[in-house]
Amino acid sequence: MRRPAAYARLFAERPAARFKFWRRWRDDDGGDPASIPPGAMIPFRCNLCGTPNTGTLAALSREALTCTHCGSNVRFRAMAYLVTREVLGRALALPDVPVRKDIAGIGLSDAHAYAQPLAEKFDYENTYYHTDPRVDISDIDAARVGRYDFLIASDVFEHVLPPVARAFENARRLLKPGGKFIFTVPFSLEPDTREHFPDLHDWSLGETDGTWTLTNRTRDGREELFSDLVFHGGPGSTLEMRVFSRVALERAFREAGFARVRIANEPYLPFGIHWPEPWSVPMVAYA
Repeated sequence: MRRPAAYARLFAERPAARFKFWRRWRDDDGGDPASIPPGAMIPFRCNLCGTPNTGTLAALSREALTCTHCGSNVRFRAMAYLVTREVLGRALALPDVPVRKDIAGIGLSDAHAYAQPLAEKFDYENTYYHTDPRVDISDIDAARVGRYDFLIASDVFEHVLPPVARAFENARRLLKPGGKFIFTVPFSLEPDTREHFPDLHDWSLGETDGTWTLTNRTRDGREELFSDLVFHGGPGSTLEMRVFSRVALERAFREAGFARVRIANEPYLPFGIHWPEPWSVPMVAYA
């Protein structure tokens, strides 16, 4: 029979032993979330700024800010992880990436947390819809066609004016043969995309007493009025045009001419990347 002192020592040692077990990750091992005990603290290094962090799997949600230095979330870290994995062939933290100005990339309103280090390492340019340097993915400049090894669009295409098929086609046109499109949007597992304003043509937004509405005149002259609008980042700036479905996204990439597309929901716990749900995860399309 164990003595009481032995029991006390055993339980006192358990948390330290468990933390030590998760302290190191093997090279190129993304970790197995299923093997981690509930509530266990795991270490991860932010692959954007290089800062060591710790957290539970439950804390590593898509949008929660979980780096104590740069404030990155799982989605931001996944964009940088996928650039290195897909373009360089291995997972690297951006501070460790060698300077490769021979690799050209372009971002569509990328977050500063990963746009700045990407610009330091690659021939990468972050672009915007409303300010310089401008790129409208629905109507791209011919001088940009076929210039890029990778393109990033993270939570952008849900805001693109319809028909959104033009944006997918232009994304393909921006890339060199063999180029990679690293992509996220919020998406569901429903049978098809839900377009909020399928006949959008001559439209405007209005606000009365804090309530926003959209007024539209269709091409055939019909008047439409929409309320219960959804904005991301504040009313009047980033109106949600649709909620994609996964199957519709996969179809859109194929119809735009991409050779293939994959669901990039693999965990990479050394960088604090974990996808507990099957929706709204990253995708990579190959030109």
